[in-house]
Amino acid sequence: MDSNNTTPSDILQIQGFSISPQFTYPLAFLLLFVYILILLSNIGVIALIAAEKSLHQPMYILFCNLSVNDVMGNTALLPRLMVDIVSTERLITYNQCVAQAFYSHTFGSASHLILIIMAFDRYVAICHPLRYGSVMTTRTVVWLSTSAWGVSVLLVSILIGLTVRLARCRSVVQNAYCDNASLFKLSCDDVSLNNIYGLFFTVLLFTSSMFCITLTYFRIALVCWIRKSKELNNKALQTCTSHLVLYLIMLLTGFITIILHRFPDYPDLRKIASILFHVFPANLNPIIYAMQTRFLREKILQVFGRKVTPSS
Repeated sequence: MDSNNTTPSDILQIQGFSISPQFTYPLAFLLLFVYILILLSNIGVIALIAAEKSLHQPMYILFCNLSVNDVMGNTALLPRLMVDIVSTERLITYNQCVAQAFYSHTFGSASHLILIIMAFDRYVAICHPLRYGSVMTTRTVVWLSTSAWGVSVLLVSILIGLTVRLARCRSVVQNAYCDNASLFKLSCDDVSLNNIYGLFFTVLLFTSSMFCITLTYFRIALVCWIRKSKELNNKALQTCTSHLVLYLIMLLTGFITIILHRFPDYPDLRKIASILFHVFPANLNPIIYAMQTRFLREKILQVFGRKVTPSS
């Protein structure tokens, strides 16, 4: 199906993984279990925060953005991936492929921007606690959240828009799912502009998030060191550890995926890494944040306590 004719086809074939028949259904059921876990944990946290008025605070509202992003990004990826694993043809329309690539890249860019805003929230809460209520108002949180999503959609729209303008001469997507790089590799046109913008897009996201979060945590550490307050140090440790762990997990999986793109001799490893970039943080985010954030952890335990008590 991967012919070099100049007639574009609206039906594409996903290359996917080369899996032995005996592992096909076990792997599909494993992904189904992972997907259900992502849905239950993230939607559960969103529902809890929405239901509990005491959790209607900027930090938890921002965390809802992260959970919504995790659900969206993995819903665009995992159901289709499960179908492709058990299918022998792995066919997808070009429009569906473009949509999957759009949601996949929006997931990645929104993750960076949301975590930057969460770092700013922690900075204000720890370094300027008396001004926190006036700075991090509901209006500010809504504006910051809307800006994060808006910038993500804008950057990704340009990224995908530069790709869909290209004429196609191939029909095999050389990945386990559709992303921008796989889409513009279907073209025989000059893709220099795509590579330049793709590099700009990646460098902008990674450098801006690393700079902002490093600067934020440096200021927080400096304030804690100057004031030498045990209470302040405990507050910083309690609220910042979860955020930093989430960011480092996302950064690590993202870097691995980017690095493996430079090594074409390891295509399956690159495909696995790109899937883990979606799956791994989305599973760990609710667990780490809930366990490290005392107030949220107590509310979760109260909910489970109410459910368990009547039957005991």
